[in-house]
Order: sequence, then C-alpha cells, then structure tokens
Amino acid sequence: MFKKSLSTRIFISMMALVLGASVLIAGVTILRYKEEAESLHSDKLVRKENAIRANIDYILRTTYYTVNTDNLRLIFKDKIYEIQDIHDTELNIFDTDGTLLKSSMPKFFLDSTERRIPEKELRLIKNSSNKKYIKTFTEDDQKHHSSYTFILDKYFKPIGILNLPYIKDDGFLNRKLNEFLLILAQVYALMLIAAIGLAYFQSNYITRSLKSISTKINKTRIGQTNPKIDEKKLSTEIKPLVNAYNTMIDELEESAQKLAKSEREEAWRMMAKQVAHEIKNPLTPMRLNVQNFERRFNSQDPEAKEKLKVFSEGMIQQIDTLSAIANAFSDFANMPAQKNDSINITEIITLTIDIFNANYIQFEHSKEAVFLKFDKTQLIRILTNLLKNAIQATDHLESPEIKVALTESKQDVIIKIADNGHGIKEENQNRIFEPKFTTKSSGMGLGLGMVKNIIEKYHGDIKLTSQEEKGSLFEIKIPKKQKS
Repeated sequence: MFKKSLSTRIFISMMALVLGASVLIAGVTILRYKEEAESLHSDKLVRKENAIRANIDYILRTTYYTVNTDNLRLIFKDKIYEIQDIHDTELNIFDTDGTLLKSSMPKFFLDSTERRIPEKELRLIKNSSNKKYIKTFTEDDQKHHSSYTFILDKYFKPIGILNLPYIKDDGFLNRKLNEFLLILAQVYALMLIAAIGLAYFQSNYITRSLKSISTKINKTRIGQTNPKIDEKKLSTEIKPLVNAYNTMIDELEESAQKLAKSEREEAWRMMAKQVAHEIKNPLTPMRLNVQNFERRFNSQDPEAKEKLKVFSEGMIQQIDTLSAIANAFSDFANMPAQKNDSINITEIITLTIDIFNANYIQFEHSKEAVFLKFDKTQLIRILTNLLKNAIQATDHLESPEIKVALTESKQDVIIKIADNGHGIKEENQNRIFEPKFTTKSSGMGLGLGMVKNIIEKYHGDIKLTSQEEKGSLFEIKIPKKQKS
C-alpha cells in the first residue's frame, strides 16, 4: 500500500478542513433557508387567514340575512368576490358537513374532489383543539398549504367552514438563496486558493527540517565520521529530535570502537574454532585408518607392500590437508587458497573412501577418470565432512548403507552421497548449512557451512534431500567450465 509523506498528509488535511467547512456552511445555510421559508409561508397564511376571518365577521354582523348555515350562500353571493379582490386570494365556504356552498373560483375550475371536504379531513377539522386544520400537499411541482377553519355566528356556534387554498411561491427566496450561494462559492474559492498556497508552504516548512534529519540519518554509517546537525536555526519542536540524533552519533562512535574491538576478538575465536574443526576432520579418519591398518596388516601377505602404499598415500593426503590448514592459520588468512588443478575426481573419491575403510560405503561410477579443475585438498575436505556425517548418521544401524555416486552432464560433474541414517528434521533442513548450526550434541556446526562455501566459490551448488528415519541425500553440482 502507498504511504503518503508527512507534507502530503498536512496538505491534504488543510484542504479537507477548508472544503469540509465550505460544505458544512453551505449545508447549514440551505437548511436554515428552508426553515425560514417554511416559517415565512406559515406566518403569511396565518396573517391572511386572520384578515379574511375579520372581514367575514364584519359581513356577518352587518348582513340583513339571518346568520345560519342555510343563508351563507346568499350572504356571500357577491361578498366572496369582494373578499377575493381585497385580499388577493381564492377562498371556499363549506357547510359544517363539508359540502361546498360558495367559491370565489369559477365553477368550471372546480372538480368533484374540490366540491366536498373528504371525510378524513373533516374529522380532523372537527376533532382539532382549535377547530383548525392545515393540509399540505404537492401538485404540479408546487407546494400547497390549504387551511380549514370554522365560521362562527355571534354565539360562537359553527355555521360553516372557511377554506383558503394557498400556493407557496418560492421564486423570490430561491433567487436570493442562489445569489447568496454564488457569493459564498466565490469567497470560498478565494479562500481555497489561499489555503492551497498556505498549506503548501507550511507543510514544506514543517517537513524541511525532518527531511534534513532524514538525509543525515541515511548517510550515517558505522566506522566513519558522522557530522552532527546544527540546532541553532531549528524550531523548538524539532530540537529534541536533533539533540537525540546528535547524542546517538556520540554513542554510535563509542559503540563502533567497542564493536571493532569485539569483532577482532570474535574473528580470532572463529578462526581458532574453524581451524580446530578442520584439523579434527582429517584426524578422525587417520586414527581409524591407523588402528584398522595395525589390526589387519600382515607382513607375510603377498600384497602387503601394495596395501602399505595405499595406506601411506591416504595418510599423506590427510597430512597435506593439515599442513595447508596450519599454513593458512599461521599467515592469519582464509582457509587454503582456491586452486584450479586438473584432478581425477574418481581417484580422489576412491582414496577418500579408503581412508574410512568401511565396507558399507559403496562407490558407483561409470568412468575411471573424470577430470575437473578443482582444488584437490578442498575436495578431500568436502568428501571427508560429508562421509563422516553419513557414518555418524548410520552408526546406530545394524545394516548401514552409504552410497557415493559420480555422474556427468554436459555442463556439470555431479556427486551424490546418500545414507539410510536417522535423517534431518524438516524444520532444520533450511538451516543445515548455516555456520554454527548443528543438530549434534558435540561439534561446532562449521563443517557443512565450510562445504557450501567451498562449492559456491567454484560456482557450484549443494542440495539436501532428507526424511526422518529414512536417510539423507547430498547432491553436489560443480560446473566443468569455471567462470573467470
């Protein structure tokens, strides 16, 4: 997900605040307008109704007809038009049962629904506390307020119902509202432009110091002189952060000195551990080989001389490895330098297997001579480590099996070492080549890490396939043509 910068967030926040305020004020204005318009129309209707009622009362007091429901039609035969002209509004007079008696509108404008008050509305009129009812409805996109109130005689007895159909005309108010909103929009457009400029410069000002600190932190490195940040020109809010950074620089330099000393000590310890491990690897098979040779050697054997030669060659190979390790340690350099001698892989594997003198180690190969440019000593170290691990993984079995296979492809020489030992747990398989990682109760976990390191120096690859209680398979691929 895209993460916005602090300056962008400040800018967006200020814009949102201005726009939000604009929308809120516009909304409140429109809502207030509607309330004012509604109140205005209601007041207008009440004033007009009171004026017409006063006129009707005057007519009833001055008429020579008897004031009752039956005579309302006669009383207002002509007077209803005078009232219409005076007050500029239409009016209807109904009897108390809701039947139209007289209307200021021409008869052909009146439909059947207007000639009688509906029963529902008539009940509402009669049941209202002030004997008054206002009906609101919309017709042809026009909002109507129609009021119904009783006409009373001098004894305050209802003798008829006065109806004033009133149509709201919001044209003037709407024009005023639109003019106001237009002015408001212009004002807020100017405010928005000003806010954009202010937000841009303010956000840049706030984040400029932070960017400077970020740049300094990104350039901070252990082991080099890191400049501090001058806090004189910074704002009060940023100074604690700068002080913390400058303090961190002092602590970093002190830690770098301690770390350098610690790394030197650790390097010596690691070198000592690795050398001890590398020396121990050839010593173990040498000891086994000497013990086995001593036990089985017979000077009267016709092949005694040949066996002694094989034994000697194996011992010399291991002694050469020890010598190379000792020389490397004495020079305080890496383990034996990489060489690219052309060696017979088949022969080296055979000699290494003979050192262990274990008849359950089988060697399968299709050629007596497979040549590869590789360091002879380091290949022996690789094979010795893997064979030793295979022997240790199968030493609890009555019928141990270790198979070494040598094959070729167009590009690679492939060596496979498989055993039927206890295998490696799945959670440990990804870590098996890590330095210092081991599943054994003894040992430092440097062997397989060293093996992987040597193979990768020759642009090769080593892979592990293992199942618990079924065994392990190490597959080594070394390119025939080494990259320069």
